[in-house]
Amino acid sequence: MNGIASVEAVNAARHAHPGHQSMTSTLRQLRAMSFRGLARMYSPADHLFVFCVRRNPSGTIAEGLSPRYTAITLIGLAGEHESQVAKVLGSDSPGMVLNSLTASLAERDNLGDVALTAWAASLMKASAVESLVTRLARLRPADQVHPVVEVSWALSALSEVTLPEAERLRGPVAERLMSTFNPESELFPHMTGKPSGARSHVACFADLIYPIQALSKYAVASGDTRALDMASRAARRLCSLQGSAGQWWWHYDHRNGQVVEGYPVYAIHQDAMGPMGLFALLDAGGADCRKEIRRGLEWLVCSPELNGGSLIDQNSDLIWRKVARHEPRKAVRYLQGAASRIHAGLRVPGVDTVFPSGAIDFEDRPYHLGWLLHAWPESRVATWQTAARPVVNA
Repeated sequence: MNGIASVEAVNAARHAHPGHQSMTSTLRQLRAMSFRGLARMYSPADHLFVFCVRRNPSGTIAEGLSPRYTAITLIGLAGEHESQVAKVLGSDSPGMVLNSLTASLAERDNLGDVALTAWAASLMKASAVESLVTRLARLRPADQVHPVVEVSWALSALSEVTLPEAERLRGPVAERLMSTFNPESELFPHMTGKPSGARSHVACFADLIYPIQALSKYAVASGDTRALDMASRAARRLCSLQGSAGQWWWHYDHRNGQVVEGYPVYAIHQDAMGPMGLFALLDAGGADCRKEIRRGLEWLVCSPELNGGSLIDQNSDLIWRKVARHEPRKAVRYLQGAASRIHAGLRVPGVDTVFPSGAIDFEDRPYHLGWLLHAWPESRVATWQTAARPVVNA
């Protein structure tokens, strides 16, 4: 399992965290780590962010380039003071990065990449947003088959833009997204259109949280109470399935609203995507899920799968990607997906014993840190006074 090591190896390599600190202190720590981490992930030569940084026996190295992750990082940096942005980009400007990003999209027609870039351009008040919205419209998010995540990004972007073309398009895109909602399970699927394939009943956490965020933003932009109600229902269902220690589980059955397989548990879900989507809902006047946001953060600070350890690695100054099972690559996910396909209530027994959790993926990606900053601007952190569990040796 490339990049995976046991909790014992992690605990031996890390320094102890401070004994007890408030959640506000933890969030400020995570924000500071995000700026430093993004600076390590930025490639000045390309004016783009890398795909990931990964730990190997010779140290932590950067790999690849990612226009998509660059767009998300620009969204996260859009609300920050220029002095904080300079910590990441150095002498480069966000506009310079946006120009490289839009140039990199010239030969690609991916709805998600175009939508995220339009979203970033809108928040940056860049002139490129008009052409990006036109290009987004040509990809037909309202009537072509696309991943639900990408349709959600398109709706979030369109809800941020005040151009007439965006206003005309956002209603049909919202209807397309809402048409995928299953009122029985109160969940969204992985794809729009008619489901097909052996795993078509399986939705992941991203397939649920991004629609919650998008419909909440759309409700603010349009006043559509139906969208807000749907987002609230999905959020309440998702919160009802949260793990006993605050885990946001990974795979869900779109048909009956139950967890198919919990692992891996991703750090980004706990400190960034979960809070980001649920705060968008709260800000729109929907369900209040702050208790579940707090529990998700507490898991990141003190994880039972890591014997009280954490994916927050002060020694490496990074937040590692996930806690997984000790298993052959994705074995349990495929087993449980196949079993639940045969019967919605069927699960392969004994997987917790045969394939226990506790393996750490020593990787971090810029979109994690970008979404973290978007979820937790300093103004929000300053009002978050809920006490956390102690941060212990990780």
